[in-house]
Amino acid sequence: MIFETLDTTGHEQVVFCHNKDAGLKAIIAIHNTVLGPALGGTRMWPYASEQEALNDVLRLSRGMTYKNAVAGLDIGGGKAVIIGDPSKDKSEALFRAFGKFVDSLGGRYITAEDVGIDVNDMEYVYRETEFVTGVHQVHGGSGDPSPFTAYGALQGLMATLNRKFGNEEVGNYSYAVQGLGHVGMEYVKLLRERGAKVFVTDINKSLVTRAVDEFGAEAVGLDEIYDVQADVYSPCALGGTINEKTLPRLKAKIICGAANNQLANNAIGDEVEKRGIVYAPDYAVNAGGVMNVALEITGYNRERAMRMMRTIYHNLARIYEIADRDGIPTYRAADRMAEERISMLGKLKLPLGRSKPRFEGRIRGGH
Repeated sequence: MIFETLDTTGHEQVVFCHNKDAGLKAIIAIHNTVLGPALGGTRMWPYASEQEALNDVLRLSRGMTYKNAVAGLDIGGGKAVIIGDPSKDKSEALFRAFGKFVDSLGGRYITAEDVGIDVNDMEYVYRETEFVTGVHQVHGGSGDPSPFTAYGALQGLMATLNRKFGNEEVGNYSYAVQGLGHVGMEYVKLLRERGAKVFVTDINKSLVTRAVDEFGAEAVGLDEIYDVQADVYSPCALGGTINEKTLPRLKAKIICGAANNQLANNAIGDEVEKRGIVYAPDYAVNAGGVMNVALEITGYNRERAMRMMRTIYHNLARIYEIADRDGIPTYRAADRMAEERISMLGKLKLPLGRSKPRFEGRIRGGH
């Protein structure tokens, strides 16, 4: 059944990685390399079954193709999952074994941190392969991408405010921010610096307290966030929070946040459009993190990264143009923008293959 699934999803390659001694069970999925090597993070999660892990990595890797294409990057889409509990199954041997598998692909897949993985885990992977991004600054890497993701989300927000209200005055509007992880907290900080009224919630009460004490946000309950009288709903935690139960409760005129897979399904996306709410497609808004780490491939520069984040504004504006041009919801317009770019650039490639990623400026001292 796997090949039938791949016929539907369009994946180029799926690699099952197993090392009994290291306790490694992982899957690497390369979805599309038309624009360049496949880049996407590695997720460690205690999946209930191998089928669940496979479904997740196929979905996530396809999403990276679209995210990277819309972001204007010369990279394709891929993802990896490691089956295991990140709180107790991590080891040096596990990550070094995984690194050997990544290296065996010769640069077709480049990894990075994702859920359950941190920069320390990537240090072990980096000992076995250069095809890693998001490595520590001591190696010439970019480190924590959260501030860039949040700043990029702010650019997407400004483009969306302009779409809905005809101006970019962030401070003139109110925001319901769900989720105060690294990205969500930074996003709240940016909103408050611009004088915005911000309501916040998170399952972690200490994070809510910090947002209130440090940034002057107003706390609301986990379920109450959907009922807040705010102009913008900003999901920055789990996916699927815009669904048939929550959508009728939203008062917001805009949905714009940093979470992945915000819409429960396409039908919800269509309903958002019918209600006159402007939805800023999530993978276009939260592309700052992948833009940042992608710069490591050619040589990382922080100033260049910040300049690159500002292109997210123009990407969102282009998505809204396509939505108007084709009379389609914005979530479909984002997919169309990605597909058009892949199709156009795919026709330009000469059949000579592609050189390996360069990773200029990297330091591998001690390895």
